[in-house]
Amino acid sequence: MNSGSLQAAERPVILVMGDSLSAAYNLPASAGWVSLLEERLKNQTNWQVVNASISGETTSGGLTRLPGLLRQHQPDLVLLELGANDGLRGLPPKLISNNLEKMLTLSQESGAKVMLIGILLPPNYGPAYLAQFEQTYPNLAKKHQLPLVPFLLEGVADKPSLMQADGLHPTAEAQPIILETVWLELKALLN
Repeated sequence: MNSGSLQAAERPVILVMGDSLSAAYNLPASAGWVSLLEERLKNQTNWQVVNASISGETTSGGLTRLPGLLRQHQPDLVLLELGANDGLRGLPPKLISNNLEKMLTLSQESGAKVMLIGILLPPNYGPAYLAQFEQTYPNLAKKHQLPLVPFLLEGVADKPSLMQADGLHPTAEAQPIILETVWLELKALLN
């Protein structure tokens, strides 16, 4: 066993591939749910968290960056939280789904487990588009038998006091709630 794989065995890695919702947009990085997750894991387990989230990231951008990140960090677990920016731009749900599917396949082929984190769009995109978009995450999770967080902003998006002025990004006060939403699915994967 080489020292790289020995090190990986000693400190398993969670790679978070997300957009502004995971990159703590407009907040100190330490206030974001990914940093809060890292803090929680530091006290409870040996897991290391790598946050590769970028504000404005799309599924296409994530797909381009993912192979290099998989090589560099050799994650044991990938949390895939992308698609919101694609949806906000009105990109075809089929394209979003294809990109996410390629990312989860690449992650699994690298030996990582994958957890899918879904998002919902504001209602002004029309019922037909919204229905297609919102089925993307559960359909992929079912097809690939992946754990799924159906809606990252559950219990947050519908409370204006927990959202920034833009109505799209959560406040610092919302981050612990988001962490708990993710934790419900994540904790089973960490054992």
